[in-house]
Amino acid sequence: MSVHEVTSHGTPKASDLALGFRPGSQLGLAIAREVASYIDTGAGRGLGLQFVKHLSERSLVRYLSSLRQSAGRGHTAAGHLVQVRITVMRLYTTDRESILIALNQIKKSLSGKALDILTKNAAIMDSSLDGVVSMDNLRRAFEVNVEAVHDATAACLPQLREGTQRKVFNLSSDVGSITLGRRLIDLPFPTYNIVKIALNALTVQYALEFEKEGFTFFAVSPGWFRTNMVTDIADLDVSTGASTELDVLSCLGAHINGKFLNVHVPGWEQAEGLHQYDGGELP
Repeated sequence: MSVHEVTSHGTPKASDLALGFRPGSQLGLAIAREVASYIDTGAGRGLGLQFVKHLSERSLVRYLSSLRQSAGRGHTAAGHLVQVRITVMRLYTTDRESILIALNQIKKSLSGKALDILTKNAAIMDSSLDGVVSMDNLRRAFEVNVEAVHDATAACLPQLREGTQRKVFNLSSDVGSITLGRRLIDLPFPTYNIVKIALNALTVQYALEFEKEGFTFFAVSPGWFRTNMVTDIADLDVSTGASTELDVLSCLGAHINGKFLNVHVPGWEQAEGLHQYDGGELP
């Protein structure tokens, strides 16, 4: 599993685009270095793909490297990532050994520089049209949306300790709010609701345990956006979701440790319907 580098002034090489992927695998990690070094899980499609693209375009990032894992549609995404100076590698987010191998390669790629920020955009969302009793996907959903997040976090902690920002961001959703549960009950995704509640609880546990070391753990609901997992009736385009998500990551400090945050989208602060995006804290 090699690292394919494209510099900020370089042209993608054929070897960068001719990437081999392991069938059935999911998205991996992305790292950036210069002012800050990032690792992101979920950069292969949808929100995660747009997130690392936006990240690579910001002035604070001149180099970005990504870990990725799937064939087919994922190979196309890898080509897009390379074109915006992102190096692509393969990785199973649900395989602890794969995560450790990838992190060792990242450490070599960083050449002694520290890791500052871990962002986790990888997730799956399955429907249960007949309600909670019909769920047959809960075990897999927990594995990808909760256990894999824990595994990636635990594996990255030693490198994060060497950095100065020590931020850990988890992609959540407003469906992960117990308080808002009644309002969102008609959505056909009970499995997703459950695992996002669990993810928020995981975020708080890490936040409380590691705040004494200067870490900031927080969860963000990026809004209801249009991807391959969601229909065209969603509120936002995926680029807006990625941009507002990055705004949260860029602006906030230790005072949001353990918080569950909403993104801010102008004009949506008091919108009618299920979702409002006011940039505040979610219950």
